[in-house]
Amino acid sequence: MSDFVDRVTVHVKGGDGGNGSAGIRREKFKPLAGPNGGNGGDGGSVIFVADRNATSLLDYRFMPHRTAGSGTMGLGDNKDGSKGDDLILPVPCGTVIFTAKGAQSAAKRPGEQLADLRHEGDRFVAAQGGNGGLGNIALANKTRRAPGFALLGEPGEERDVILELKSIADVALVGFPSAGKSSLIAAMSSAKPKIADYPFTTLVPNLGVVIAGDSRYTIADVPGLIPGASEGKGLGLEFLRHIERTEIIAHVIDCATLEPDRDPVADYQALEKELALYADKLELPLGAIPIPERPRIIILNKIDVPEARDLADFVRPEFEKLGLKVFEISTASHEGLKELNFALSALVKEMREEVANREQAEEEARVVIKPLESGRRTRRADQGGTALDFTVERRELGNGEVVFEVLGTKPERWVVQTNFDNDEAVGYLADRLAKLGVEDELRRKGARPGDNIRIGRGNNAVDFDWDPTISAGAEMLDGSNLGARGKDLRLEEQDPRSRRRSNSERRAQYHEMMDARAAVREAMMAERLAGHWADPSIDDDRHDTTSLFGRGESAEDADGADGGDADNS
Repeated sequence: MSDFVDRVTVHVKGGDGGNGSAGIRREKFKPLAGPNGGNGGDGGSVIFVADRNATSLLDYRFMPHRTAGSGTMGLGDNKDGSKGDDLILPVPCGTVIFTAKGAQSAAKRPGEQLADLRHEGDRFVAAQGGNGGLGNIALANKTRRAPGFALLGEPGEERDVILELKSIADVALVGFPSAGKSSLIAAMSSAKPKIADYPFTTLVPNLGVVIAGDSRYTIADVPGLIPGASEGKGLGLEFLRHIERTEIIAHVIDCATLEPDRDPVADYQALEKELALYADKLELPLGAIPIPERPRIIILNKIDVPEARDLADFVRPEFEKLGLKVFEISTASHEGLKELNFALSALVKEMREEVANREQAEEEARVVIKPLESGRRTRRADQGGTALDFTVERRELGNGEVVFEVLGTKPERWVVQTNFDNDEAVGYLADRLAKLGVEDELRRKGARPGDNIRIGRGNNAVDFDWDPTISAGAEMLDGSNLGARGKDLRLEEQDPRSRRRSNSERRAQYHEMMDARAAVREAMMAERLAGHWADPSIDDDRHDTTSLFGRGESAEDADGADGGDADNS
């Protein structure tokens, strides 16, 4: 069984964000001292990183589902939840990441290219982690002073991607089956490919590292090509992608073949035709040299056979007329391998400088627009917007019902963050949608109270009956709508002094206080002039039983006496 995998489908999912906390600070004699719920932690992301120590995508075939760590929930006492760990996935240099297209139960096929990890350390975030939900202390403001709810964490991004490995080698060996490509790699490097005397022995590409003096370069053995490989015949189409990143194409030609309809020149022309057809379908990376412009060399193999040596001497002038360098070798006797090794080393050094110059020129020519350093999507408790931030469409269902579908980044994200078991949270969602302009757009589209409204799509869609008069739960604690949206009456009822007085109110209260003081002084002065304070024999209160001179009459006697006096008079 082969352990080389160069294409695999991976299901990646970012970590979910933790929920915010709706904690309330409690102090002595203050059961509602204010909010103190912390924010939930952000979820981790799934990140692919190009690593030169990775050689295959085999691990992802056996473990195709990868999930990053989720954030934890916020706590009371203004404690934020911890962030989920990012999942770092190493892939070989030269890995290209595509979106996966196709039905859920069918085989996936590559779609849009997402990233090209060509160099060591290149990174790509395949699945972004979800933002943590805001706690009630972050949702509080001067009008909503004690929110009784918090936002839920957002789920992490989830999708399928296709990883496709395009080997990065300096020299690509191409040729018909049994031309001796695997034997050549085994003779020039420490690679141990499978070698046998039948066609299509090599079922997967082989890479070998070759040392020539103080230089080093890599050779890739592409499985045998045949006419029609660019259209899917044989194994060529499956592995032609491995020559896209090579700088030099070396044709390995079997001079000892016994097939009567083949000769070295015809083999070369047939393979060049397939490469030209395949090159038309390619979208080369930045700075890459087109396949038709890459240097070619001809390697005439198996000259240890007398007939093969004679054939090599005969066809060599024909290749040289085409401007091609020709090397006659034998992998069995190692004849000509040293000259080939140093010639390839010099050519590789020259092509590396050419590719570096092209990449630098392309980088200087193109305009790169970099976003601001934000690491995460914007997190705000309330965000205004315009009608361009969302769309409202009126859709008629098959059963005669009508639904108004609201789509947009903000409304869909807000719905996910809302805890629909909390009336105050639902009211807060209504406030945000109204501030964004969703209610005005619904009215413009002809929606009426009670119509079915759907926000989002797929499994995250939420359906509800539209009630444009709904308010935040804090305003409906006694069952009636007592104020405007977002206004918390609980604290105002407990502490009347929490509202700051105006200057006119301060002035009126001051005059009332001064008038009361003047009235008290006048009453005290009248009692003093009457002598009530100087003569203790005067009974000021005849109902006072503790008075030395008082009679201590009861209230009934006093009323009777007063009534009698009134009758006598």
